[in-house]
Amino acid sequence: MPNPPVELHVVSDATGETAARLVQALEAQFPEQEFVEIRHPRVESQDDLQLAVNRMRGRPAVVVYTLVQPQLREAMRTLCRRARLHYCDLLGQPIDAVARVSGQAATMTPGSRPPLNSAYFKRMEAIEFAVRYDDGVAHGLHDADVVLVGVSRTSKTPLSIYLGYLGHKAANVPVVKGIAPPPELFEIDRAKVVGLTIDPDRLAEIRRARVRAMGAPGRNRQYAELAEIYEELEEAKKLHRRLRCPVIDISELSIEETAHRILRVVEERAAEGKAQAAS
Repeated sequence: MPNPPVELHVVSDATGETAARLVQALEAQFPEQEFVEIRHPRVESQDDLQLAVNRMRGRPAVVVYTLVQPQLREAMRTLCRRARLHYCDLLGQPIDAVARVSGQAATMTPGSRPPLNSAYFKRMEAIEFAVRYDDGVAHGLHDADVVLVGVSRTSKTPLSIYLGYLGHKAANVPVVKGIAPPPELFEIDRAKVVGLTIDPDRLAEIRRARVRAMGAPGRNRQYAELAEIYEELEEAKKLHRRLRCPVIDISELSIEETAHRILRVVEERAAEGKAQAAS
C-alpha cells in the first residue's frame, strides 16, 4: 500500500520562490514518496499565519517558511509548536548569523530584491550571449566561456540559457549528419568544449514527442527513428573524439545538474592547462 502524500507547505511574506526551490530538492531525496506542495504567499500578519496553520492542523504536513520580520518568525514558531507541526525556518538563523559576523543589521524588508550590481549585469549579458549564439548561429565561439557540442534535443539551448543565468557565456554547436561543424570549433581553446550525449531510446522518446508537438509526424518520422538516431550519435562521438573533449551523458540528469557538471569539467581542464603551461 503506497504511503499517503506528505503536504509541503511553503509560507512566505513574498512569492515563496526561495522556499519552493528547497522543497523541490527535498522531494528529489524521497523518490518513492508522493508530495503535495501548497504555497501561502504574501503572508503579512499573524492572522495570515493562523489561517495557514489552520489548513495544516492534523494533516501529514511539513512547514517551510521564509519570513523576514522577527515577530512573524516567532509567531510562526509558536503556532507550529501548538499545532504539533514539523517546521523549518529558512531565513531566521542565516539572517542572525550574517548580522553577527558582519556587524550590520538586516533591513528586515520582505520581498527585497538583489541589488543591480556587476554580477547581475554579467548574468544578463551572458543570457543575451546564449540567445545570440544559439544552435551554431553567428561566430561567438571565441568569446564563449563554454561551448556545448551535441545532436539535436540534447538540451543544448536550455543548458546555454541556464549557464547564462549563472553568469557564464555559453555557445552551442549542433552535430548534424552531412554538415561539417564550423572551423572555429577547432581553433578555440579545447578546455572550454564539452560534448553532450544521450541514451538512444531516451532521445527517440524525446524526438517523438517533439514530432507530435510539431503536428507533422509523416514528414518528420525519420527524425525520431532509432536507426537515424544511432547514426547521429555515432557522428557526434567521432566529432567528440576529434575535439578530445569530455562528454556528459544527460539521459538522467536535470538541467541544473548537467550545468554544474559542465562547469566543473571546464574549470578542471582550465586548471590543468595552466599547470602544464607553468611547468
